[in-house]
Amino acid sequence: MPVRQDKPIEVLLKAKAAEIGFAACGIADADAAPRTAERLRAWLDEGAHGDMLWMEERAEQRGSPRGLWPAVRSVIALGMSYAPAADPLALAGEGEVGRISVYAQGADYHDVVKRRLKELARWLVEAAPGADVKVFVDTAPVMEKPLSEAAGLGWQGKHTNLVSRSHGSWLFLGAIYTTLALAPDGPGRGGCGSCDACQAACPTDAFPAPYRIDARRCISYLTIENKGPIPREFRAGIGNRIYGCDDCLAVCPWNKFAAAAQANLAFHPRAELTVPYLADLLALDDAAFRQVFAGSPIKRIGRDRMLRNCLIAAGNSGSARLLPPVVALLDDPAPVVRGAAAWALAQLDPALWAAERSARMAAEADADVLAEWA
Repeated sequence: MPVRQDKPIEVLLKAKAAEIGFAACGIADADAAPRTAERLRAWLDEGAHGDMLWMEERAEQRGSPRGLWPAVRSVIALGMSYAPAADPLALAGEGEVGRISVYAQGADYHDVVKRRLKELARWLVEAAPGADVKVFVDTAPVMEKPLSEAAGLGWQGKHTNLVSRSHGSWLFLGAIYTTLALAPDGPGRGGCGSCDACQAACPTDAFPAPYRIDARRCISYLTIENKGPIPREFRAGIGNRIYGCDDCLAVCPWNKFAAAAQANLAFHPRAELTVPYLADLLALDDAAFRQVFAGSPIKRIGRDRMLRNCLIAAGNSGSARLLPPVVALLDDPAPVVRGAAAWALAQLDPALWAAERSARMAAEADADVLAEWA
């Protein structure tokens, strides 16, 4: 039965979105962000996407909603808050623990947000029989940030992420494409002005200019998307970050308006992921890794990449207590883990590493791994 419409469908839609847990909802015409394709192409031509080949392979579809679905007329942009209750930078000086990005400390947002998007899409189809819809959350060629800006959720800040006047930098974004011609909202209001806090906070200088990012230098890319050795020039800057980085988001002044996401219980941090001890993580085999990170977006990078990250953090820790697990991983089956262990040992105990290196070179073992890492 069609939904009773005693108010415009756009008003009812936004009320329903709020009811099921979305903190922000806006509407844009499908062609409301016309420069997206041009800017995306320029970014790709610079090679700033690194090894994220999927960005390039479907660039034509990504550049415009109609490139993905010619029948779309309106885009419903939605945001779900994951604003943290604790300071994301609080563990910056704690060498023996790892820092996990706020978004990954709770349930996998892909699952949570997509479930709510589907619920809202079903409601819309009931409210407007004959309408077609498609839902997206970060797994399809959709440029959620410029579309969200066009729909009035906020603006893309100097760190290239969406900034909301009400929710700061802490919004998971999703989109519903529909064949309905809905009344659009205006573009997001606000701006960064002369503030450059996010630029100054980046430990690896990933911003060549305001509003531009070089993913190849970004700690989130290096610890998540990058599959091989982390380049030497970035290892010290990574500090104790083992999955993602919140620094540019955390320092944004607009976050003073963001309330902790009390309503979204799924995003509340799991205790074991708020202060994870590196020694515990370095002891994980594949089965234990899968058990610890079940239901977490971290699970998708796999045990080897996570241990690589933890070994970089161990090497930066200056803690002799981490020597035993580091040494044990010199003989790990995964080359990327062995190499990271070699580098970590070289930082923690150069003399011990020199002896280990000599022995391995004499035995003609791991010469390629050692050359790449240490």
